[in-house]
Amino acid sequence: MITESEFTALLQTAFPDAEVALHDKTGMSDHFALWISTRAFEGKTLIQRNQMVYQALDNAMKDGRIHAVEIKTDVPV
Repeated sequence: MITESEFTALLQTAFPDAEVALHDKTGMSDHFALWISTRAFEGKTLIQRNQMVYQALDNAMKDGRIHAVEIKTDVPV
């Protein structure tokens, strides 16, 4: 399990300008719905964006703190 603030901190370390919205889908703190917007996604495909997010969350996913994450990405306007 991971707290929402720990989850958000992982993303903001990788994407300092990111705006993040996170929702615990099950109440068990291991399945999340994520919306993230950052300039780092400019010019990137959806797959590349998701890979970037998964890279930022890699350790937490490998050690089981995060079991699943539904990702929606955006670029600030």
